[in-house]
Formats: sequence, structure tokens, C-alpha cells
Amino acid sequence: MSALADFLSAHASVICVTLTRVRGSSPRNEGTQMFVAPHALCGTIGGGQLEHMAIERARAMLTDGALNAAMDVPLGPEIGQCCGGRVELSLVRMRQGDRRAALKQAQQAQAALPSVYVMGAGHVGRALADQLQHLPVNCVLVDTRPEELAQCRADVDMRFSMIPEVEIATAPSGSAFVVLTHDHGLDFLLTSAALERGDAAYVGMIGSATKRVKFRNWLRDHCDGQSIEHLNCPIGASGSRDKRPSVIAAFVVAEVMAELTSETAATAPLGENEAPGGGAQSDRAGRTA
Repeated sequence: MSALADFLSAHASVICVTLTRVRGSSPRNEGTQMFVAPHALCGTIGGGQLEHMAIERARAMLTDGALNAAMDVPLGPEIGQCCGGRVELSLVRMRQGDRRAALKQAQQAQAALPSVYVMGAGHVGRALADQLQHLPVNCVLVDTRPEELAQCRADVDMRFSMIPEVEIATAPSGSAFVVLTHDHGLDFLLTSAALERGDAAYVGMIGSATKRVKFRNWLRDHCDGQSIEHLNCPIGASGSRDKRPSVIAAFVVAEVMAELTSETAATAPLGENEAPGGGAQSDRAGRTA
């Protein structure tokens, strides 16, 4: 939301471009907005020739003083795109009320973003935060060690907590949890707490097929045989042999975002995918799980 606020405060004349109707395939969905100033942009309606045409039309409006316009564009060979759909756009010169409404809408959208709790601020945890800060989620990085949190440079919510399971218990419904602390016992405790909620969009624990079995046995002995059906462990199990934190984080982020943006995310909050077994993953402390 701050990016839009900064953009609007920096430009006196802005055209709001909105996808008002989408038929067939399109780069973006109905309701998507882009803001066009004479020499700057905020947002995107999908790029390509469609966006180029919309920007040209918007800037022509800024020049000639037009208040509003509409476009109906087939996304085919006529404009050099191959989506095959058709979109309708509205272009409106923003008044003060429009600006206030856009900022309120952006604020509401920000508040509605899903939360991703990264439980552990070691090497992989910090790499996850680095990547998640650029995605449409609220990333919360939690650790019991302030010195580890202090090494994170990402623009995320960082929380020092001596009882990190409280962060899991009080997280919003539909949150995702990635557990990768410095201690296997703490991993087990936090993962169990996330699974016990029953409403998580994703629960993942760093480790290996062996650690998954050990966790299942731990649940049997300490948690009345709690199910691990919806647990992703190992996380980011792509088959890659590269154990660098940034690479592991890239695969985990893809896994988490796939769950958060799936068609069934709203009706099936727990992940459906069972992660396959595989080689051990190096955790955030450099141990081999």
C-alpha cells in the first residue's frame, strides 16, 4: 500500500486503468488496476501490447485533459498477443475521492493477504524472508534468538519470542507455517502445534524422509498419534541436489505459494500434497537432518 501512496503523492495527474471485463484467457483478472502518470507507472495489467496500448491511451488523456475513456481489446494476432481472450478497460482521471478510495482498497487488500510464518531465522529462514517480502503475503519471521533476527535485512515482520508456539496459536486462519529452527525438538513441537490448528493452508518442516518418520513416531508417543497426512516434509522437495539456502528457499516459496493461490485454497485449508522422500536437507544451522 505504501508504494501506491508514494506514487499518488508524487504525481498530481494520474489515470487509473481498470480491467472491467475479461472474456477467455487474459494475463490478469477482472478488477486489476494500473496507475499511469506522465512519466511513471504503478502496477500492471499484464504487460505486453495490451499494457502498452493502455499506457499510450492514458497518457494521451493526461495531455488532452480527457476525464474518462474505455477500451475493448481482443488479445489476438491483431495486437501481437496470443492469449486468445478479450478484455474491456476503463480509464479514469483520478480525483481526490478516487485517490482516497484507491488507498483504502489497497489497505484492505494488504490486510487480507495470507500470512506466512517462518519459524526460525537462520540461513534458510532469512533466505525465505528475502524472497517472501516481494510476494503478496504477510511474512512473519520468528526466532528465540535476537542475534539471528538481527541478521535479517528483509522488510518483513520480525518477532523475537521465547515461546514461539504462541505465535502459531494466535496466527490468522489460513496461514502457512514453515518450521526450520535450530533444534529438532523445537521443530517437532512447533510443527505439531501448526498441524493441530486444522486450518493452516500449508505446514512444512525442514528435514528428510528419516526426520518425517521420527516426527511421526514422536507424535505417536507424545500427541496421541496426531496425523502427518497434511505435513510437507521435506520441504521444497524438488529433486534438486543444491543445498544452498537461497535455492532451498526458492523451492519452498514456490511450494507455499502454490498452496496459498490454489483453486481449492479457500475450501481445503490444509495442503493436499504429500512431499516425497529424498535426501537430507541442510537446516538453517548447517546441520544435516
